[in-house]
Amino acid sequence: MAATTFEMDGSVMEGGGQILRLSAALSCIQGASIKINKIRAGRSTPGLRPQHLSGLELVRDMCNGNLEGATVGSSEITLTPGKIKGGNHVADTRTVFKPIVERFGVQFDCDLKMRGYYPKGGGEVVLKVNPGKELSPINMTERGNITKIYGRAFVAGVLPFKLAKDMSTAAVRTIRKEIKDLYINIQSLQEKDKACGNGNGIIIIAESSTGCIFAGSSLGKKGVYADKVGIEAAEMLLRNIRHNGCVDEFLQDQLIIFMALANGTSRMRTGPITLHTQTAIHVAEQLMNAKFVIRKAEDEHGNNDTYIIECQGVGATNPSL
Repeated sequence: MAATTFEMDGSVMEGGGQILRLSAALSCIQGASIKINKIRAGRSTPGLRPQHLSGLELVRDMCNGNLEGATVGSSEITLTPGKIKGGNHVADTRTVFKPIVERFGVQFDCDLKMRGYYPKGGGEVVLKVNPGKELSPINMTERGNITKIYGRAFVAGVLPFKLAKDMSTAAVRTIRKEIKDLYINIQSLQEKDKACGNGNGIIIIAESSTGCIFAGSSLGKKGVYADKVGIEAAEMLLRNIRHNGCVDEFLQDQLIIFMALANGTSRMRTGPITLHTQTAIHVAEQLMNAKFVIRKAEDEHGNNDTYIIECQGVGATNPSL
């Protein structure tokens, strides 16, 4: 059983599920108990939602731990981790990450079995992770040139295939206004066997000459024209390319915990620092001895929205890893 207990205020900064996710993960890795109060106090429906409860239960099972106060609507939980163990674990949440995180030395395979659409859900992903002793630091400070843009526009259920075509066409037209010299390959797909419910959406990926990856995505909603969905995804992608960083706004905060756990100094070139990233740094510094420094990128490729996040990681401290 863990001897040290940390306390975390779930209402600070982002005030949502991110504090819960990061705190529980670090508690498990470090082998230290954690008490989280005021959970999701910054949301219109505060407290645990079903997907957060499922995630906590998954962490508890993976580390053979004890979880107190974990019910839907609860505003306070205590997680006491045991020893991390391998095996098969299933989580029902009820409600491009991989190549970059592999730079830390993380090895895993992710297989999408079924895509689920709101509100029915039913999505299924199989994740296979190879355990490791240590994470390596990363140095992602050179963006290079955008060399490839591709993606997929998809429809499922009773929705017509034409919606996928409309999303793809609108996205390509929007990207072409700024990037004129690259072939853009966005496939239009009708998902039949790998989807549960009715829905449509689009994801667009851009790769750079140094291996950086950026994404833009959007999901269709009732009453929203398909071309607007495609334009929204394309504009998101372009926004994440303009700042000349090495990660997009969503990957930015997801890498913070890996930088903190890495054995050495990591550097990451980004666009504007998001509130999610600020929250992730706050949690990592509160629960670990990791130190983060954020500074403006001052090279010739930077602009007013380009930053460097540097972290002196502490390495994994749980002997069960």
